Amino acid sequence: MASITRSSILGTLVVVILVATIPGAIRRIIQTGDLYLFTRQFFEDIFARLSGAGRFRFLLQPTVAILLGSRDGLKDARMGLPPYLWALAFHGEHRRELLRSTFASVRELVAVGILLDIVSQFLIFREIHPGAAILLGPLLIGVPYALSRAFSGLITRNKSVRASSRNLR
Repeated sequence: MASITRSSILGTLVVVILVATIPGAIRRIIQTGDLYLFTRQFFEDIFARLSGAGRFRFLLQPTVAILLGSRDGLKDARMGLPPYLWALAFHGEHRRELLRSTFASVRELVAVGILLDIVSQFLIFREIHPGAAILLGPLLIGVPYALSRAFSGLITRNKSVRASSRNLR
């Protein structure tokens, strides 16, 4: 029998909330003809979220993602893997394992990001745009995570190479 984990509860909660908000989003699209994503209103709302309820998450989530990415980048360097983004783009033999480890590291953080975006939208605007939550939640985590994992792995590898070359002299 499968055990119920915090991650599965969180993921289920996010999916249920998103599914529940889709009919309202479809109704708004039909009534207004506006898809919301990448419109002027979408970008204005992002700035409103920076000053409204939940603005702390715009600092907290990327910070946690950077810490997780740095930790995973150090692991990559210790395992002798190429820097993260380089490996994803040009080393197909490592891609599956890197994506698996990425998902394992950030899945709960992404779910929390989506959930926090939904809550902040509701508190600030009294409506929920599920597409924006699905886009912004992962974006606040994915970009800082990927960059910090790549740079920490690269820096660690370069330090190791320099240290080993000094030891050879």
